[in-house]
Order: sequence, then structure tokens, then C-alpha cells
Amino acid sequence: MRRSLSVVVGLCALLGMGLAPGAAQAQSTPFPAPQWWREVVHRPGLPSQIPDPEHLRDYLADGKLRLTLEQAIQLALSNNTNVLIDQLTYQNSAYNILFALSPFDPTIQSNFSANHAGPSFSSTQTTQLTPGSLTQVLSTNYNQLFETGTNIGVGLSTARSSFGGFPANYFSALNFSASQPLLRNRGLFPNRAPIVIARRNLHQSRMNFEAQVSSIIQNVVSQYWSVVLARENLDVLRKSVAQAQASYDHDKRALELGALGPYDIFQSESQLASRKVLATQAEYTLREQEDSLRVLIGADLDPRVSALDMDLVEASDPGKDLVTLDVGQVLQLARAKRPEYSAEQDQLAVDDLNIRLAHNQMQPSFNLSANYSGQTLPTGGVSTPLGPSLSQAFQLNAPSYGFGLSLNLPVRNRAAEGQLGTTEVNKRRDLYSKRQLEQSIQLEARNAINNLEVAKLSLAQAFIARDLAQKNLEGEQKKYDLGLDSIFVLLQTQLQLTSAEQAVIQAQVSYQLALVGVDHATGEILEHHHVEIKDPKL
Repeated sequence: MRRSLSVVVGLCALLGMGLAPGAAQAQSTPFPAPQWWREVVHRPGLPSQIPDPEHLRDYLADGKLRLTLEQAIQLALSNNTNVLIDQLTYQNSAYNILFALSPFDPTIQSNFSANHAGPSFSSTQTTQLTPGSLTQVLSTNYNQLFETGTNIGVGLSTARSSFGGFPANYFSALNFSASQPLLRNRGLFPNRAPIVIARRNLHQSRMNFEAQVSSIIQNVVSQYWSVVLARENLDVLRKSVAQAQASYDHDKRALELGALGPYDIFQSESQLASRKVLATQAEYTLREQEDSLRVLIGADLDPRVSALDMDLVEASDPGKDLVTLDVGQVLQLARAKRPEYSAEQDQLAVDDLNIRLAHNQMQPSFNLSANYSGQTLPTGGVSTPLGPSLSQAFQLNAPSYGFGLSLNLPVRNRAAEGQLGTTEVNKRRDLYSKRQLEQSIQLEARNAINNLEVAKLSLAQAFIARDLAQKNLEGEQKKYDLGLDSIFVLLQTQLQLTSAEQAVIQAQVSYQLALVGVDHATGEILEHHHVEIKDPKL
């Protein structure tokens, strides 16, 4: 019996290696490779922890977290929780391809049974003892579904029967079977459609992941410049406090010398206190903006790094070479490179496949089946050993064969009708979604161009206003020193310069934000920041 079992297992292993199609070879360790046994027997590792944030301490300098814009983006891509979750969602979509390929995985099924009947007395006129018997049956079947819808089966069974003290008798049978759909599920399309849909869904998931990464990069860039804006705005307010302090010290000396009345100093003192309040508020605004950036790059997850100040080395001044873009050019780039467009095209392609697949399921089920088998020849009561029994079965000297046709014609198939109607409605809905997406992207592109032009004009005017405010302050300071003007006018002129300097910083940052808005609208933000998304490995 052990010998027959080894022969059957060896045969089925050869069949599994020889008949498996290319689609089923996606499994990295098929049976009976040693790795397959290890994967099946060993308990899988259960993930219980997630890795700590990476590369943060590579950018520590002088007790601060010093970052360029590109370094902040790299940290966000490595540590941002939303990026990592979206990445796992994309990776999870890849496993749907394995599910789609699973119907074409070959299977081997083995069964063993043993039945023992004890001795018994016959019920004839002459009482006679009938000896006991033992029957053992081992069967192994190999089945394989191909992408054409053809199902192939190979089976080998061996039965061993022993009766009393007589030699054991072996009976073996080798069976071949095949079935082929002739209407429903016939051909490559209905059988490969789930695989094509899974691959389309994987590409769609990749495009969605690119869109999510693009949005996160835009958020990181925007938050980076928000920190720069808060920092430079604080510098301007501290400068304003220094000016107010100088005016107050001047008035205080004048009061001590009797050149200023006791009530005239309150104005400069009040202005100094008000500007200190604004500077204090700006300090906390800077902290809030830095905390928001820390969350985006994962710096809040490291206790040592989260307690450090941030030193952002990028300057907000874009220089004199400002970008000029055409609306038509931006719209053309958006249609060509926005990942949302590609994801919507994938969805429409999936809808078409689902409609065709649903229509195929409305057809009647009409199948052709055939079988061919060989078995041990009868020997007229003489026991057949195992070897000759298997040899006769494999030689197919006295084969049995046949074929059959089966037709399942539903009078009405409401389930298939409902599925077809649902897929058609989904296609129309996705066509509207595509139009809605096009409108949204076109509006975003136009707004990005408008914001860029407004930022450029605002930047030019802000520089002019700041230069004039600086000259005006210098003139008022000279008048005040000569006693030709009051402290009130001087303080107001200082505030005007402070507002003008803040307007320049705001215009510079707005220009930087407009640039990243254009990059996002055109779908070039990943390319401009040298970000490449790799496909997941199964």
C-alpha cells in the first residue's frame, strides 16, 4: 500500500508541474517546493508594531532641526502617517490580482478509506462461517481550469481487497475528464476578465496613490512656507518693537531733560506695549505652524526631535526670474499628467468589462464533457497484484470513454438582468464623474494661473510700497529729530513700514504657494520634486 501511495503522489506532482499554465505561476513557492512546506507549517508572523520615524536625526544641526524644502518633502514621504496608510492601500490592491488568478490554480485531492467486515454466519439451511474482509481505497485527482474555460481532470484510484486467507486483490483505474463551456463562460474573455479588471484596479489604485501623494506634498510645501512666513513676520514685528523702544527711550530722555511734557510720553509707551503684544502673538503663531509641519514630516513622533526648534533654510524671496505660464499650456499639461484623469479612464475601462461580463452571464449554460478511462482487467477470480493492476490501468488496453452535453436554459434570468442593468448605470455614473473631474481640474488650473499672476503683481507692488514707506520713515525721523513733527506721526510712519514689510513677505510666500498650486494643477509636482512611486512586490 505504501508503494501505491508513493506512485500516485509522484504522478500527481509531475502532472502539477507539466500542466500548470502561465497564469497560475504567480505563486512564488508552488507545491511541492520545500519553501511551500515551511510556509504552510510555520505560523505566520503577526505584525504588532510599526517602525519608528526615519532620517529625522540626520538633519540635526546646532541643536535644531535644519531643513530645506526638499528634505522636508523626503521626511514626509518616509514618515507621514497618511502617506504610509495610502501606500498600504495601494499594496493591498495588488493582492486582488492573486485572487483573480486563483481559479486557475491547479488542485490535487486525495482520499483514503478503509472498511473491515468481520466474519459472519450464512443464513442458508447449512450454517456456514463466512470469513471477514478488508477493503482499502486510495484515490488522487488532479484538476486544472484553463483560461479558455476548459477544465481538465486526471484521477487515479486503487482498491485493495482481502478476503479470509486469500491473496489480496488490487483494482486500479486511471480516469481522464474534460469539460468545455460552449456558450456562457466560453473563451478567453469571460475567464480572463476578472484578471484584467484586477490589473486595471491596481493601476487605478496607483493613480489614486499618486494623487494622494501629490496632495500631501502640496500640503508639506504650503506648510513649509507658512512656517517661513510666520518666522519672517516675527522678525518684522521684532524690528518694529525695536523701533518703538528707540522712540520710547528718546522720549524718556527728553522727559528727564524737561523737553517733553509728562503726558506726551504715554503715546510712545503705549505703542511699545502694543507692538510687544503683537510680537508675542507672532511667536505663538510660529510655534503652531512649526507643530503643524512636525506632524506632516513625522517629527512629532520622536520625543527628542519634537522638542527642538526648526531652522528652515529656504528664503521666501523668489528673485527676479518669475515664472510666466499660459492658460492653454497649463490645461494641456493637466489633461496629460494629472493622475486623476488616468484613474477615471481605468474606471471606465472596468465598467466596459463588467458590462460585457454581465451580458455573457445572461447566455444559457451549454457545456460539453468527455471522459476516458482505463482499468484493471478481470482475471476470472484470480487475485491481481498491485504492479500488474497499475500497469493495466496505465496501458489503457480496454478503455472506457464517452461524452455528454448539458443545457441549462433559464426561462428568465432576473439576477443576470439586474447585474447588467447595474453595470450600465455604473458606467453612466462614471461618465458624469469624469465630466465633473474635468470641470474641477480645469477650474483648479485656471485658479492656479490667476493666483500666480496675482502673486506676481502683488509682489511688484509690495516692493514699491515698502521702498516708499522706508523713505517716508526716514523723512519723518529727520523731521522728528529737528522738532518739526510729533511723535504720533513718527509712530504711525513706523507702523506703515511694518505693514509694508509684512506685505512683501506675504506676497513672496503667496508666489511660492502659487507655484506649488500650478505644479499640483498640472500634475507635475512629483516630477519637479523627483518623487518616484515603485510598484508593490507580492
